Amino acid sequence: MRDMEYTLIAKITKPFGIRGEVKAECYTDFPEERFKKGSKVYLGEKKIPMEVKSWHFHKGILLLLFEGYEDINLIEGFRDYEVYKDNADIKPLKKGEYYFSDIEGLDVYQGGKKVGHVLRMEEGTMYNYMRIKKEDGKEVLVPFRENFVLSVDLEAHKLEIVELEGLL
Repeated sequence: MRDMEYTLIAKITKPFGIRGEVKAECYTDFPEERFKKGSKVYLGEKKIPMEVKSWHFHKGILLLLFEGYEDINLIEGFRDYEVYKDNADIKPLKKGEYYFSDIEGLDVYQGGKKVGHVLRMEEGTMYNYMRIKKEDGKEVLVPFRENFVLSVDLEAHKLEIVELEGLL
């Protein structure tokens, strides 16, 4: 989720080993940029500044190590902390590209009629999906592709999808 100054990029789940590495859920498509050695990240609600010493994926799980915290006893207290990046350190996306957090929560329209809202974005192997909660409470997955998404208006908090039999 984005707020006024920071973007959520990961969530620490638990320590990994005794050298201070932590397992984390990765919420970014740009880990090589967000967790680059020497880059700053911020932990928890208080936005504690940390410097990334190293990062890598191990069996699909993001592992992070912070400078000065190379011991399990030092990192244990950060269990379940969210990891943020200062928005000033994030390169802007190209036109037509969006962060998941930009799309999540948008109202979904079809044929000019509100049909629901985007609960969350989900990664797929071929492309990403929007999990839409319809007005009747049911949830459906719709591919986030230009042949399904007609327009995205972040200022109006609105996303228009195609009218297609069986889509919703």
